[in-house]
Amino acid sequence: MNIKNKQFQFIVTLFLVIISSKINSQQIDYHSEKKIDSIISLLTLHEKVAMCHAQSKFSTPGVDRLGIPEIWMSDGPHGVRGEINWDDWGYANWTNDSITAFPALTCLAATFNPKLSKEYGISLGEEARYRKKDVLLGPGVNIYRTPLNGRNFEYMGEDPYLASKMVVPYIQGVQQNGVAACVKHFALNNQELWRNHINVEVSDRALYEIYLPAFKAAVIEGKVWSLMGAYNQFRGQHTTHNQILMNTILKEDWAFDGVVISDWGSTHNTNEAALNGLDIEMGTGTDGLTTSTKNTYDYYYLANPFLEKLKNNDVSEDVLNDKVRRILRLMFRTNMNPNRSFGRMNNQEHLDVARKIAAEGIVLLKNENSFFPINPSKKITIAVIGENATKSMTIGGGSSELKAKKEISPLQGLKNKYKNATILYGLGYASGPSAYGRVIPSTLDADKLKNEAVALASKADVVLFFGGLNKNHQQDCEGGDRQEFELPFGQNELLNELLKVNNNVGVLLVSGNAVEIPWLDNVKALMQTWYLGSETGNAIADVISGDVNPSGKLPFSFPKKLNDNAAHSFGKLSYPGDSINQYYKEDILVGYRWHDTKKIKPLFAFGEGKSYTTFKLSDFKTDKKEYAQNETITISGNVINTGEIDGAEVVQVYVGKSKSKVKRALKELKGFQKVTVLKGGTESVEILINTNDLSFYDESISNWNLEKGDYLIYVGNASNNISKEIKITIK
Repeated sequence: MNIKNKQFQFIVTLFLVIISSKINSQQIDYHSEKKIDSIISLLTLHEKVAMCHAQSKFSTPGVDRLGIPEIWMSDGPHGVRGEINWDDWGYANWTNDSITAFPALTCLAATFNPKLSKEYGISLGEEARYRKKDVLLGPGVNIYRTPLNGRNFEYMGEDPYLASKMVVPYIQGVQQNGVAACVKHFALNNQELWRNHINVEVSDRALYEIYLPAFKAAVIEGKVWSLMGAYNQFRGQHTTHNQILMNTILKEDWAFDGVVISDWGSTHNTNEAALNGLDIEMGTGTDGLTTSTKNTYDYYYLANPFLEKLKNNDVSEDVLNDKVRRILRLMFRTNMNPNRSFGRMNNQEHLDVARKIAAEGIVLLKNENSFFPINPSKKITIAVIGENATKSMTIGGGSSELKAKKEISPLQGLKNKYKNATILYGLGYASGPSAYGRVIPSTLDADKLKNEAVALASKADVVLFFGGLNKNHQQDCEGGDRQEFELPFGQNELLNELLKVNNNVGVLLVSGNAVEIPWLDNVKALMQTWYLGSETGNAIADVISGDVNPSGKLPFSFPKKLNDNAAHSFGKLSYPGDSINQYYKEDILVGYRWHDTKKIKPLFAFGEGKSYTTFKLSDFKTDKKEYAQNETITISGNVINTGEIDGAEVVQVYVGKSKSKVKRALKELKGFQKVTVLKGGTESVEILINTNDLSFYDESISNWNLEKGDYLIYVGNASNNISKEIKITIK
């Protein structure tokens, strides 16, 4: 067949795709698969190999002669990153790439609201589509194992069930716009220190029960179209081309039909990349930084070296064709899908979604004598203290940094809301400028800042201290873990000085991680406010004023001291490892599982969060007492709002089994439901659990095993606040 006939055949094929195939946003039908095969037959070996690796920092090549488009990717997961230069990490300085910044995924998880996750995904997908992106590099679902992990703010907490339920609607929302979500980082990427080489050793049971469920849900329930490999190793092999993870689990057991994309610089070997499931290689060369000719795109592991192995028959062309088939399938779902929308960006609806998620994710942890809400009509003097009241949190953090069209600071949000109040502001402490990969100390006089803040606090009726972390290096930031559990930049000392002159202090923590809180007994109130994106200040003011009643719940535990955390309790080989190997010695007892089972009381528990009203859970029961395998347990009851204002409560259902033949956590989250209840009102709740979901991963048979016998169902509104226990039996 000559070139002209090949081109004609491709054009006819593409025309038939458009007129005869409804390219479903969730799956590719048999006829479309046949068309993909016909396209593969038209491609040269060189063209197919070229599709398997980058041509720039964030794109892969198409095939010009056949009209096959490039694939364009963008960092996420909280917004579409500003445009990056073709060959380096500098920003392209476009004037039309400012976007809506959405709250960090820790905040989304804290809402315990899958409906909001769907709204998040839809809005973010619309912005990515408008920016002509085909793949959005997010969401992240790595499990919160240690509060020192620099990227915890990008993930969905410590519980695999919560992360699973929140990630699926996010993915569906993004992908309904014809943009592929790319769930990451697969798998066991639970720290930034030594992330490029640390070898993780973990039991099969912990792998399947703790670290894989959210990825599995993303693939099987969310039908995610792409997945990103991680930097670290697992059992001596890099995860991006790991035989167990990519071939056995992902592509065989879970039947993943999408594209595996490397993290930038996570590919290390041509043979393994070819044979162990990697489809598209990105960012190879000095951790993604192309620094010399030998590291440019044609010398990637899946570029010329891969081509040579194919020509020498060291690797079968069937291996290459499978990669190209997946890539074309991704295109049929995205940039070759004629039915996808045009997208939208920076509209009021997106800002409204960002503000709603931000406000609903804020967690009220202490509220002595109803310190909050603060009535905005009162003529009072409020001293706002802390750098985090004014510091931009959309920049920094590594690859998730954003170029927001606007970002309302907490201070500005309070000024917008409290028109009748006198608001004084003092910096109090300073962190220094943000710089990726290094810490730049502040040049400001710390003592002077402290003294100025104390003077302001002495004149105020109320002090609002905005502290916590930020997105500088070794805070909440990619590329480096935190160096300490306590608050940085002298915040503890500053708070103690403020309390000497004013005992009416409320603290608003800005962070994506737990921190040590030695001053908790001395402050009147505490809120965990996360990184909230474009509408940060407005959302915080909504909650402080009472316009929004807080309903967020912690998606991870706050230990009292660092060694109370499971990973840290076993010493350095558990975290951070010896720089070569690391052993997850806590096994399945991550987060609240550890605190519950070992009876180590946390400072704040998983699922904990207060409201401005009060609730009572009543009449909770199961539909019967005995169940069989693969049968639905129905837990039902009522939530009564016993307070004076409307509010929302999260009913949490945990399940535990005593007298098990294997080690188990005291209880594990297996269901939850968020319900809004009017003041004085009652709402019914029904939560369904399949008995198979109570199975443990049995290493003796390498499969799931449902034990017969008695189980306890715990119903409450936090992992440490259980109001009802129900005994059931599985036959």
